[in-house]
Amino acid sequence: MKKIALLILSLFVGIALVDAAESPKMKEANEQYTKENFAVADSLYEDILRTDGESVALYYNLGNAKYKQGLIGPAILNYERALLLDPTNEDVLFNLELAKSHTTDKIDPVEKLLITKWNETIQKWFSSNTWAVISIVLFILFIGLLGCFLFARFSWLKKTSFFSGIIVIVLCFVAMTYAKKQKESVINHEYAIVYAATVTGKSSPDTGGTDLFILHEGTKVKIKNQLNDWMEIQLEDGHVGWVPTKSVEII
Repeated sequence: MKKIALLILSLFVGIALVDAAESPKMKEANEQYTKENFAVADSLYEDILRTDGESVALYYNLGNAKYKQGLIGPAILNYERALLLDPTNEDVLFNLELAKSHTTDKIDPVEKLLITKWNETIQKWFSSNTWAVISIVLFILFIGLLGCFLFARFSWLKKTSFFSGIIVIVLCFVAMTYAKKQKESVINHEYAIVYAATVTGKSSPDTGGTDLFILHEGTKVKIKNQLNDWMEIQLEDGHVGWVPTKSVEII
């Protein structure tokens, strides 16, 4: 029953492409996708990415084209890249989960503290730019409350402005912190997707290292270190090992 449900859902992947100001090239790519020429659409989207730069819509459409060709690893990679630009995009989140349902590895993540989960969830509410705008608005509001505190004639208004100002400036710094962290997640490229059909995690950056685990296409890993042609990665369950750099693609 579960496989049937997933098959039905997969039929709807990409039917509603993300709205964007379509260039002639994007329009052509979308038309090829609609005609189910997924390989052609894939190639056109890749060309647009090289010439016009990245966007949520482009990564989303590219991920859909990859998914329709059965390229689960590349599909997940592009959905993840779209989420770096817009962490709350529901279309991307839905298709990412659908693509993940086709992966082999089911890794139980290390249990996090409730406050850590709560903090990470709030951080992903908005993109870095949105958090930055929120922090600016809050700072302007703080300036207004500061002026009210300094020049108000009534004591109750001074007290209200004082305590409200403290709350607002704290929220301002929180928003600035989230903006910084979201920006760093885009710039630092801390995660990667396994591209190889299978890859063995080693205890050291060489083929002679002890085998630690086996990963399959589509699994998301955290990048810990890089040395020559090897990359040290960490799994969601905390296990660490080395894999050939060519076996993964950085998000």
